[in-house]
Amino acid sequence: MDFTRRDALIVGTGAAVAAMLPLRAFASATEDAIAAFTGGADVADSGVTLTAPEIAENGNTVPISVSAPGAESIIILASGNPNPEVVGFNFGPLAGSQEASTRIRLAGTQDVYAVAKMSDGSFAMTKASVKVTIGGCGG
Repeated sequence: MDFTRRDALIVGTGAAVAAMLPLRAFASATEDAIAAFTGGADVADSGVTLTAPEIAENGNTVPISVSAPGAESIIILASGNPNPEVVGFNFGPLAGSQEASTRIRLAGTQDVYAVAKMSDGSFAMTKASVKVTIGGCGG
């Protein structure tokens, strides 16, 4: 069998399409997790501060911090991880401040989202892009 240039283009196009499918699946999982947390309510773009490095040399330990004054709970999502839900924080009425810091694992370069449920029942969200040079989830 002769392998022609047309065959190579068809195989290359098929491989490119197949490579893009998991990214869409992860994005959909992130959107589903946000919708589950918010119950489908509108989400404001202000009120949450997420601090993450622009470039993380190692995806195994990426330091982040989140702050949302007046929040009851905050979730952190990583859109490129196999399981986008990374961590959740709950704050009681006697909490001195509604902020937290931790280290998370990222599979590769991706967006990290912070979604907060405020004490009045509204929701706020922000995101940060993190470039990872060495993936942490088996990458």
